[in-house]
Amino acid sequence: MLAVLIVLGTVALVVWQPRGLGAARAATLGAVVALLAGVVHLSDLPTLWGATWNATLTLVGLIVLSLLLDAAGLFRWAALHVARWGGGSGRRLLALLVGLCAVVAALFANDGGVLILTPIVLELARALGVSRAATLTLALAVGFVVDAASLPLTISNLTNIIAADAFRISFGGYAGVMLPVNLVVVAACLGTLLLFYGRTLPRHYDVGALPDPAGAVRSWGVFRAGWLVTPLLLTGAFLAEGAGVPLSAVVAVCAGLVWVVAARSAHVGTRAVLRAAPWNVVAFSLAMYTVVYGLRGAGVTGAYGTWLAGWAAHGTGAAVVASGLSVAGLSAGLNNLPALLTAILGIQGSGVSGAAREALVFGAVVGADIGPKLTPIGSLATLLWLHVLRGRGLEVGWGEYLRAGLRLTPPVLLAGLLALWLRLNLG
Repeated sequence: MLAVLIVLGTVALVVWQPRGLGAARAATLGAVVALLAGVVHLSDLPTLWGATWNATLTLVGLIVLSLLLDAAGLFRWAALHVARWGGGSGRRLLALLVGLCAVVAALFANDGGVLILTPIVLELARALGVSRAATLTLALAVGFVVDAASLPLTISNLTNIIAADAFRISFGGYAGVMLPVNLVVVAACLGTLLLFYGRTLPRHYDVGALPDPAGAVRSWGVFRAGWLVTPLLLTGAFLAEGAGVPLSAVVAVCAGLVWVVAARSAHVGTRAVLRAAPWNVVAFSLAMYTVVYGLRGAGVTGAYGTWLAGWAAHGTGAAVVASGLSVAGLSAGLNNLPALLTAILGIQGSGVSGAAREALVFGAVVGADIGPKLTPIGSLATLLWLHVLRGRGLEVGWGEYLRAGLRLTPPVLLAGLLALWLRLNLG
């Protein structure tokens, strides 16, 4: 019970952040309490660091890379092209925006995507002069898709990297399963957004009101470097594991190459980018894993693993549904990082192996990436999204968000789990 109370108290502090405590400090406070209370021991820390360092440093490197490219104007350039390709149709604009969000989330991670694309889309809506309802729909497309469609690659979400590291899933092996699943999820995101919010979009908008995309580029050198580095990043990620090179090293090299180019540009503040990088995510990830690890000693993760094993005995379909829905529910109520960490510990201790274990692991990832969208506290990306909207004058209350989450999340989650089951059985 003590371990459970520490987890619940830590999550509450992470979500509410009283007096500007901050997520990393809140999680660290919870970890210190867990250590002092004896539910986690100092001897456990090397194991916990070994499970989280690669994932967190990879995320930091990706966000540094995306911030450099954003400072160069690459994402504004892409958004303006998307708006022009929309040809004045609000529905076509939404479809193209969903595609852009999915690509950015896939390559630069969900947290980076939400921080970069949300203000750009708000500026785009302001330039087009659309209504608040249409602005919210476009912003919702960003906030929902960058999380829900962050399944395709390990680098697309911190939870993906942690799960892949925990179960030694290669970059190519992970992508082979999740790329087709993510395509179904993206289509489901677009379908549900059009179904529930399509009527808010303008039938026609003035393309002539948009500025020239080329004018958004502040540094053509960094802009071109971004296009060259992206395929290098993907190729390196595929090849690195066979050579024993951690994924974080590949991302660091790519971010470093762009940083060298940016350092020679008068229009990109490289020091400001490094200061803005989320270095505290390293402490947050390690601290949250420490807090959740206490559940293992308390027998909670063992009981959860036994429950999952019982479902997995009925086949991959039952394993995918049990793992996906339970992690989705935990993510919506507790935040997706502690939810996934709980699932990892449960699956590792369950004794399940082979195809059933694969179904449990990938089902947990789908639940951790899509399930959080049900509530405002489900993921840090959602909290960041709400903060960005508030800072730009678009206030979205929790009640309004919950209504959107209840409409969008269940059908997209079920589509993702169904696609995963089909992929595992057909693969």
